[in-house]
Amino acid sequence: MVWLKRLIACSTALLIGAAGWLWLTMLSPWFYERPSHLPIIEERIHSVFVYGTLRYLPVRWVVMGSSGNPQPARLEGFKKQGLDLTPDAHRHVDGLRLTVTADQLLRLDRYERLGIRYERVKQTLADGSIAWVYLRLPAFSQLRNASPVQPVALVP
Repeated sequence: MVWLKRLIACSTALLIGAAGWLWLTMLSPWFYERPSHLPIIEERIHSVFVYGTLRYLPVRWVVMGSSGNPQPARLEGFKKQGLDLTPDAHRHVDGLRLTVTADQLLRLDRYERLGIRYERVKQTLADGSIAWVYLRLPAFSQLRNASPVQPVALVP
């Protein structure tokens, strides 16, 4: 019986820890300040193409408080490499087109760390509709792909 209580206690601690981490990284006012150079979001309905973690309903509910009315969508001319999209004229990426409010788009910007990790650009989807797409900023991709720093030999 002691092992069951320990299992429940450990499971509860892990669940609380995961929930706290999700809140801190995705929803809290800490750890992200929207860069001042970014334009103000228009108060209207927006379309967003998602291709990674935001394809999953629980993640969308945590991040933006809604399902976003997902519709299957395809982005031509790109290929997916991990969390990045890179141009490739002969490939495509399947994902979802979400319909979001300005407030939900602001929450997505926070999740994607707009202006720090990603930029949001308008792209034409395969069906001809226009949607925002989050693309990794070049500087962030270069840091992620950089080779380790080599030690410098000291000259006597």
